[in-house]
Amino acid sequence: MQSVKELPVALTHLLDTVHHIKNVEKGTFLFQEGSEANELYIVQSGIIQISKIIPDGRELTLRLCSSGDFIGELNLFSPSSRYLLSARIVESGEVAVIMKETLEEKLSQNLELSFEFIKWMSLQYRKTQTKFRDLVLHGKKGALYSTLIRFTNSYGIKTNKGILIELPLTNQELANFCGTSREVVNRLLSDLRKAGIISIDKGIITIHNLDYLRMEIDCEDCPTEICKVD
Repeated sequence: MQSVKELPVALTHLLDTVHHIKNVEKGTFLFQEGSEANELYIVQSGIIQISKIIPDGRELTLRLCSSGDFIGELNLFSPSSRYLLSARIVESGEVAVIMKETLEEKLSQNLELSFEFIKWMSLQYRKTQTKFRDLVLHGKKGALYSTLIRFTNSYGIKTNKGILIELPLTNQELANFCGTSREVVNRLLSDLRKAGIISIDKGIITIHNLDYLRMEIDCEDCPTEICKVD
């Protein structure tokens, strides 16, 4: 089950600029890194993975976007803009398409909307910044632990056994979030299972001891809105 969000009230004016609604199918790309960026998108339904291919060929997943999320926003006001990341459809759905020039004109004319948009972009930057911090400072283990913490904040449900992450995840998908190999993630997850920190049933992970994960990476208790995968 995907999380459902709403745009901040001030940003709902963006909906006035929607050009058309586009169906997106699982396994296809909404856009790919390096392609010309003429459109931006508001996710209506489905799940879209935002990622980048790093030099050694591995995929680094940065966000999972669902209803209410805005995609492609960092390419505004650039004369020859190209997408810096790729957007792959994980779960079929719909996106509202906004033409880049139309949105730029709207932001130029509406001070309140521009202010709210800048605040929203700043939040996305802080999310990415903290993710890279964890990847760099805490190594492969810390990258996985922080990723699991982020998933509990985005898709976690409290149960009598712990926090269940209500999104099936393969070890490869987790590896992509950590910028490491599936084999490394396999080993680290196995260690956590043996220690009783987590359990896994058909791709569904339950965190039994979230405090352990936080302690291992010297968690800074960032606001939940920052420490998420969406």
